[in-house]
Order: sequence, then structure tokens, then C-alpha cells
Amino acid sequence: MENCENIELVTEYINAVYQNIKTAVQSIEDIIGKVKDDDFKKELSTQEDKYLTLEKECELLAKAKKIDGIKDNNWFEKAKLWSSINISTLSDKTNRHIAELMLLGTFMGYITCIKDQADHKNVCSEIDEILNNLKELERTNLDRLIKYLI
Repeated sequence: MENCENIELVTEYINAVYQNIKTAVQSIEDIIGKVKDDDFKKELSTQEDKYLTLEKECELLAKAKKIDGIKDNNWFEKAKLWSSINISTLSDKTNRHIAELMLLGTFMGYITCIKDQADHKNVCSEIDEILNNLKELERTNLDRLIKYLI
């Protein structure tokens, strides 16, 4: 039984998915300028484009469901992520180190997808579809980032 009409549950669910996506986008934006390797930059840029497509899907679905503005991560979370990336890459900007950071973040995003899906069973199949696409993107990105560890 789906609760797509329960605006509170739908809002909570779409916000969770949206914030997961926004964290990935911010991570890539914060780190891509530190990457020297053109192939790696291109890979991260391609990943960012795919996350931005999912971000837009969330925004359009929220509008269709008449949800007043889905929420980005708060400034504290953004500052924490930015600081973490900048401190971690201060002395090590190698592909290996940056790939490791991205892999850790991507895996955390994947775990968040699984938890969000479990926490929002039968809420809204349209959000489930976006979440499934996000999960698939995260799994693909894990595979694509591993080669930069070598």
C-alpha cells in the first residue's frame, strides 16, 4: 500500500534522497579542482552530470507533488564536508588519495540509499525510482573509481 498522498512522508523521503544527491554533487565540486589527471577529472565531471540529472528529477517531482522547496543540506553539513575534503587533501592530492576519499563518500551514499529505502517502504514509487537510479549510479561509480587506486 503506497502513501504517495501523505505529504509529510513524501516530503521527508524526497528530502532524504535529495540531500544524498546534493552531498555527492558538493563533494565532486569541492574536490575536482584538486585533481591533476585529465581522465580522472573527466570521470568526476561525468559522475557530477549524472547526479545533477537526478537532482533535477527530485526537484521536478517535488514541484509535481506541490512540495514547497525541497531542502539542501544545512550550512553546517556543507562546511563540515568542505573542511574535511580540504584538510584531507592539504598534503596529498594524488589520484589514489582522492579516489579513496571519493570511494568512501560514494559507499556512504550507497549505504544511505539502502537505509532510506528501508525507512520509507511503500511511501512513493516515483521517489523509489529516483532512489533506485541513485543506488545504481553509486554502484557504478564505485566500480569506476577503483581503477584510480592503482
